[in-house]
Amino acid sequence: MSELILDGSKILWHQDRLKQWKSGKRIVPITIDMALTQACQYNCEFCYANMQRNKPHKITLSIMKNFLDDCADVGVKAISLVSDGESTANPIYEDVIVYGKRVGLDMAIATHGNTLTEKVLRKILPSLTYLRFNFSAGEPQRYSEIMGVPVEKFYETCENIKTAMRVKKELSLDVTIGMQMVLMPKYGDQIIPLAKLGKELRPDYLVIKHCSDDEDGSLGVDYKEYEKLYALLEEAESYSDDGYLVKAKWSKITSKGVRNYNRCYGTPFHLQMSGTGLIAPCGSFFNEKYKQYHIGNITYKGVRFKDIIKSDRYWEVMNFLASPKFDACTMCETLCLQDKTNEVLDAYKKDQHDLKAPIGEKPQHLNFI
Repeated sequence: MSELILDGSKILWHQDRLKQWKSGKRIVPITIDMALTQACQYNCEFCYANMQRNKPHKITLSIMKNFLDDCADVGVKAISLVSDGESTANPIYEDVIVYGKRVGLDMAIATHGNTLTEKVLRKILPSLTYLRFNFSAGEPQRYSEIMGVPVEKFYETCENIKTAMRVKKELSLDVTIGMQMVLMPKYGDQIIPLAKLGKELRPDYLVIKHCSDDEDGSLGVDYKEYEKLYALLEEAESYSDDGYLVKAKWSKITSKGVRNYNRCYGTPFHLQMSGTGLIAPCGSFFNEKYKQYHIGNITYKGVRFKDIIKSDRYWEVMNFLASPKFDACTMCETLCLQDKTNEVLDAYKKDQHDLKAPIGEKPQHLNFI
C-alpha cells in the first residue's frame, strides 16, 4: 500500500490548483470538511464544536444533493463529514455518502461510530475512502468520563469497529478504517490502553492527535504538558505491526501550540462548513460572534454553493485571512485543520519553498489534503 499521511499536508500533489493560486486566480476547494448537523449524542470533554454554535438550519437530502452536484460540477474533489456535529445524527447521512460517491466525489466520515450497525456499514463502506471512529480512551470507565456517555457505549462501539473490519474484508473494499484519539494532556493514562485495544480490534490505524483550543484558551489546553507524554507516545507507536499502524501527530504535539506563520492561505484549498449549512472559511469562525467571516448558507432558498464560491463576498473573506490585517497566531484556534497546508504555502510566500510536485508514489486519500 502507498503511504498513509496522518501528520502533514497533501497539497503538493495538487499542482493544477496550486498553479491557479500562484497566478492569482479564484480557485475551487480541493477538500470540504462539513457536518450534516450540529447535534451529537456524545458530550466529549475536548469538543471544540461546543464553542462554535450558530443559528440552526436543517440540512435536508434535497439540499445536500444540490450541494454535492455543485461540488462535482465546479471541481471539488472530496467531502469529509467531519466538522462541528455528529453527521450520523442526521438520518440522511447514508444517502449523502452514497450519492456523493455516485456523482464522482471522494467521500469520508468521522464519527463516534456507536450507531453504525452492520446493515449501515454494508451500505456506506463501498462509497467511502475512509471511515474514522473517534475513540479517545482505551478503558471503559475512562471512555465514559472523557466522551460523556454511559460505559456500555464503549463495548458497543468496539463491536462496531470489529464489524466494520469484517465487512471490509468480506467485500474486499479498499476503504481505510481508523480510530482517532483526541489527546488532552490529562488523558495520558489512556495512551497505552488505547494502543493495546486497537491491536485487539485491528483497525487499519490509530492516530493520536493534539487537542485544538480557541484563541481565548477556553478548553484550557496546556501545550507544554504534552512533553511529559512523549515516551508514552513512542511506546504506543511500538504496537504497530504489518496490519495496524499507530501514529502520533508529532508535528503538532511537539509545537507547544505555536504557529510559524501569520497569514492563512489554506482555507480556499480546504474549506469548512458548519452542520447548520453555514459557510465560513474554517471551524474557528462558525460562532455568531464571528459574523464578519460568515459568507452564506446552503440551506437558504435559492442559494447554490457554486454561486457562493464565485461571489465577491466569499473572496473578500478569503483574501482578508491572507492579508496583513489578519494574524493567525492570535485571531483563531490553535493548530487548526489547515495548519500543515498553511505552513507549506507560507513558506512559498517567503521564498522558502518552490511548491514543486513530489517525486514518487502518490499517498493514500490524495484528495483529502
